[in-house]
Amino acid sequence: MRGLIWLLVVFAAAIALAMVGASETGYVLFVYPPFRVEFSLVLFVLLALAGFWVLYFCARLLYQIFGLPARLREYRARRRQARAQGALVASLQAYFEGRYLRAEKDAARAYDGGAAPGVAALLAARAAHRLRDFTGRDRWLARAEAVGEPVRVAQTLTRAELALEERDFQSARSLLRGLPASGAKEAATQRMLLRAERGAGNWEEVERMATRLARDDAIPPALAEEARIQAAVELLKRDARGRKALELRWRQLSEPEQLHPRVAETAARRASALGASALAREIIEKSLAAEWTHALVLQYGELPTLEPGERASEARARIARAERWLQERPEDPALLTALGRLCAHAELWGKAQSYLEASLALEEGRAAHLDLARLAEQLGRESDAQRHYRRAAELN
Repeated sequence: MRGLIWLLVVFAAAIALAMVGASETGYVLFVYPPFRVEFSLVLFVLLALAGFWVLYFCARLLYQIFGLPARLREYRARRRQARAQGALVASLQAYFEGRYLRAEKDAARAYDGGAAPGVAALLAARAAHRLRDFTGRDRWLARAEAVGEPVRVAQTLTRAELALEERDFQSARSLLRGLPASGAKEAATQRMLLRAERGAGNWEEVERMATRLARDDAIPPALAEEARIQAAVELLKRDARGRKALELRWRQLSEPEQLHPRVAETAARRASALGASALAREIIEKSLAAEWTHALVLQYGELPTLEPGERASEARARIARAERWLQERPEDPALLTALGRLCAHAELWGKAQSYLEASLALEEGRAAHLDLARLAEQLGRESDAQRHYRRAAELN
């Protein structure tokens, strides 16, 4: 379209020039004694235009000739940059394909070519880490650090992630906590920090972070629950060194945490170890009412070290509760095993044997055979005890 417009303009100019030339009687006279040159005005204008275009063409030609080296340098730089960009893309593809040696080589080419050198150095560091080349990894990380501010957050996160993979939780934690506020608030950063806090055993912070991240939908609810449950279990193990401390820590837990089988099992074991049999019984009964688990049922049959009278009284209290459960779950082998243990603690030998044999009839388990072996030893039946011990060993 533009060519057609220019063609029309040229034709219009030619027609206008012809019309002016037909009526124009002026002339141009050049005198250089003894010479005289006379032109019509139209011819002079045409010669002037032609001369201008010749001079313009010559000037452009000289400009192109003298600017050729610079343009050649720019062309080579563009080609070098294009090759470096291509190497960076190839490195990313190789990294995601698991070809880490190829990824490191292509990232090195991209770094040397100046294509996002910070990103290329970090990519090479990750590839070297996957190859277990820790010397090369540290060298590339130092190069990324030298790039400075543009990749500072990415470089810190990379160092933290690699430290987490090496289970160096303290270093990862320090790196992540040293991030600027803008980088530290990102969900990915917070998830990494949660891993670091779990690895470092900072359970109060784990519990707080898991709750907040779940509320912000930054981590799946199942992962948040797992973190909170692990924190509750570890805090019970760490802080419950006495009955009062155990009760205080237990009351501080939320109801869902108290009802969780792992938390209840840990708390009950700790209570039993401290001789708080009533608290252990309360913990297990409350958790079993919410969720029936065989591990807790079997633990219900274990009594702490008590005086003989207290031991028999605690066993009978648990037997009464377990027999009510048995009416609802008559074919639960774990419950029958627990009842057998409790009857043995209460010195109800016949009932103990009956319950344990009923458990074996439903499901042959190592725990029931061991309990029957101990019961047989208690009653002086050595052959029966040896038979049950052998069978328990076979089931191990």
